[in-house]
Amino acid sequence: MTHLLIENRVATLEDWLEGRAPTHLSTNAGTPLVAFQAWRAFKEAFAPELIAQAFEETGGALSRKIRNAIDPFGGSGTTALASQFLGASPTTIEVNPYLADLIEAKLTSYNVAELLDDYANLLKCTGDDLQDAPFPGAPITFVAPGKQGRYIFSLEVARRLAGLRNAIMAVSNPAHRRLFRVLLAPVSLAVSNVVVSGKGRRYRRHWEERQANADRVISMFDAAFIQAVYDIQRFRNRQNLGFELLRGDARALTPCEGDFDVAIFSPPYPNSFDYTDVYNVELWVCGYLDSSEANRNLRLQTLRSHVQIKRNYDAGEIESRTLKKVAADLNKVRPHLWNTSIPDMVNAYFADMQTIMQRLHSALISGGRAYLVVGDSRYHGVQVPVAKILAEISGSIGFRKIADEPFRSMRASPQQGGRQELLETLLTLERT
Repeated sequence: MTHLLIENRVATLEDWLEGRAPTHLSTNAGTPLVAFQAWRAFKEAFAPELIAQAFEETGGALSRKIRNAIDPFGGSGTTALASQFLGASPTTIEVNPYLADLIEAKLTSYNVAELLDDYANLLKCTGDDLQDAPFPGAPITFVAPGKQGRYIFSLEVARRLAGLRNAIMAVSNPAHRRLFRVLLAPVSLAVSNVVVSGKGRRYRRHWEERQANADRVISMFDAAFIQAVYDIQRFRNRQNLGFELLRGDARALTPCEGDFDVAIFSPPYPNSFDYTDVYNVELWVCGYLDSSEANRNLRLQTLRSHVQIKRNYDAGEIESRTLKKVAADLNKVRPHLWNTSIPDMVNAYFADMQTIMQRLHSALISGGRAYLVVGDSRYHGVQVPVAKILAEISGSIGFRKIADEPFRSMRASPQQGGRQELLETLLTLERT
């Protein structure tokens, strides 16, 4: 029954592509959704208008149209995708393999008729009669019975997800396989017993009595595919369809030379939380991780913005008077911090950002600009003014500060009273 429904959906899409679209497929036309961003919700993503602003300002300063843009922390792919719409060639770096695939899936051009054929064939191969563990190497809490009665997926749901994942991995076209894989990721969250926010995951209220039915997996995957094809077809005529995606550590992959006009990005904030955890469910379900060692190796490739794993926090010399004062203040309260490595982590974070900014300075053209959305932190009453410190570091490298504008405010941690008082800032720098 389910597969018959999906086959009817594929037939409907084929009618739509040939101009015989029924009205229900056009209901998204007036929806104020950003192109491609419905594929996975990103609460922290900045709006494409920021990229348009950066292009306008930088292009005005250079007296010409922007040709090349770079984002060392790709995330949801907003910078790269907006650059394509605006006619520039984007270069994006992303260490998280799921996010890297998501970005590439959005930026790629498709033959939709061939995509529909692969989708129909994929559904014929889907099964949930797995004998092995659905998610090899994953923590015991992923699948029932879990640990102490707590688990993310029932066995039936886990098998349905794994069956679909295995069918996806057998698709021969790499672009189609990548797209199907990233569409499965948000489905896995929707049928899980947890919700995910910018601070990790927690169990849903009354999850024991409200667990998802395994049949929802295919129906939700179908809905995700319908949305994806809608976006792919509607936005297929972007001004520039080229892109370069670099997968790995931005500290090593940010170019040391180039002719980039503008860099637009938001790095992880020094908040002691590992952003990898936000995508932990998708990474395991979709097969990007297969062992605890793989998970640790991925974390070690991220910026030193957290203390959730043991790592080297050597920082070296950093040119910032404000950071020196912050470091001294943090050392005074070190015994009272929930993790005594936090002062070292903060220094290491700015050392990593210094590396990124040094590389960007070499990669940007003279007069090129960098737009950074950054957020402050606070530990035991010690404020870490990230934008101010980065402006000082960048000034010593050869950037000139153009502006630092309030972007939005963040809520402090419950330990700090939960008040909405930690500033996010849009820092604008120009390469001299």
